[in-house]
Amino acid sequence: MALVKKQRGRVTYYTREGNSFFSDLVVEELANGDLKIHFCGVAAGAQVGGQDPGKEIPAIFDYWSACLKEAGICNSLAEVDLLEVHAFGAAPNSPSPIADPEGYASERRRLREAYAAAYSSYWAAKMPDNGLPSRFTVYVEDLPDGKASFELSATGLYQKSLRMK
Repeated sequence: MALVKKQRGRVTYYTREGNSFFSDLVVEELANGDLKIHFCGVAAGAQVGGQDPGKEIPAIFDYWSACLKEAGICNSLAEVDLLEVHAFGAAPNSPSPIADPEGYASERRRLREAYAAAYSSYWAAKMPDNGLPSRFTVYVEDLPDGKASFELSATGLYQKSLRMK
């Protein structure tokens, strides 16, 4: 589905057709012409890799990269400086926190560590010239969407002056 563009003053919303819940990108034009970009929190299920951050994180970052290109903002996510990233991984489906509290706690730790490793390896491979976000949070919690394996959001800055050289 195509991105639908809606502009209100200095803010432009890019939303997928049929999505009445959130925008994929919300872009604020700053006074100097740079763009502050808010990337949507995306819930992905089993089709992406259900609780496999090594598959999920590249998929969503590549999706954001495609959205930026489709919106005509830039060619890839590597052209944007990510200022902060918030990741919410779904609590483990097993083992049961009641039947196996130690196993459940261990699985939560594994998920947190796997998300952190997936982010750092993506940045190293696809965004090596970029700095790291000032805030990077990973929560492993119950999510409102029972089919979701993670929700992700980020804020970035597209600095036009860096692209004019």
